[in-house]
Amino acid sequence: MGAEPSGIFLARPEHVADGIPLAVKDLFDTAGLATTYGSIVYADHVPEKTAEAVARLEAAGYANVGKTNLHEFAYGVTSANPHYGTVPNPAFPGRMAGGSSGGSAAALAAGLARAALGTDSGGSIRIPAACCGVVGFKPTYGLVSLEGVFPLAPSFDHVGPMARSVAECTSMMEALVDGFEPVTIELEDVRIGVAWLEHADPLVHARVREATELFPRRQEIEVPLAEGIGHAFMREVADVHRDLFSEFADSYGDNVRTKVERCLTVNDAEYERSLKAREALRIGAEAALDGLDLVLTPALGFVSPRLPVDDLEIRERTIRLTIPFNALGWPALALPCGPAEDGLPASLQIAGRPSTDALVLSVGELIEERLTSVS
Repeated sequence: MGAEPSGIFLARPEHVADGIPLAVKDLFDTAGLATTYGSIVYADHVPEKTAEAVARLEAAGYANVGKTNLHEFAYGVTSANPHYGTVPNPAFPGRMAGGSSGGSAAALAAGLARAALGTDSGGSIRIPAACCGVVGFKPTYGLVSLEGVFPLAPSFDHVGPMARSVAECTSMMEALVDGFEPVTIELEDVRIGVAWLEHADPLVHARVREATELFPRRQEIEVPLAEGIGHAFMREVADVHRDLFSEFADSYGDNVRTKVERCLTVNDAEYERSLKAREALRIGAEAALDGLDLVLTPALGFVSPRLPVDDLEIRERTIRLTIPFNALGWPALALPCGPAEDGLPASLQIAGRPSTDALVLSVGELIEERLTSVS
């Protein structure tokens, strides 16, 4: 097993069954097929059991066409992997594919798959979706099984679908979650809050603003960002990697090694303060959405940056508008909403309280239809 020249797939089944072509992030275990988690520590790892999310999709008629490259151990926003290569952006060559589910977004953008599985701990589904001009959905925390998925920060980790349309993400959710049903809604009936436009570049701001104007019942709201929660995330990463890192530190790439080393220094006082900040975020977000159904924001405040980029330099700015919904566990959808800076797509984020997944997706489908009809 080795990285393919494209930088997108790390391994493919010898025989692909008939079905809807599905790309699977190489963080999901796949029985009999190499699963590296983006690390050379697991270069020869072949699981005996397939992750539940993959198994559910296969049972519903999806066919795994390959395991996709990712940021090492899913801990980064660029998908520049020192072991298996940098994931390219097929839609916008020379631009960042985003991470950590970069290979899944790239496979969709290249037309190598119709559907893809990703994971999202701070934006790792929505950021690459935004960069590659596709759709990515992070469900309510715990709604989709994490069984058979290598963790990053367990209370922030989510599994979710990626596709070239919201409708395909909805179909995947019907397979991933027992009893999941779309809802019928009209945009005129949905009460939305609009937030964080001030954190977007001018044309991203304009495209997201135009999307929000599809809703007659809208208002500007103040939703807190996830300030001060970083040490809670880092402590969880440290707990995942503590033993592995002590044995294999030299096998980690420089980027992720640096971050894990920082995580291992988090002390109890920092962790406790961070937990309090996370609770304050929850209280503030609930208050901001009082009387509203959903919140609309940019998914990413800027279009995909030109390569090369340094993950350590851009990480905080890149996850700024996505990680709040990981800390909250709220469902959040990213979908393209028109050309912005350099002609690259802006990405709209739609989020709601826990268990409003069907509403988020149904509204996303309606927005997608309206934007497509006027383009």
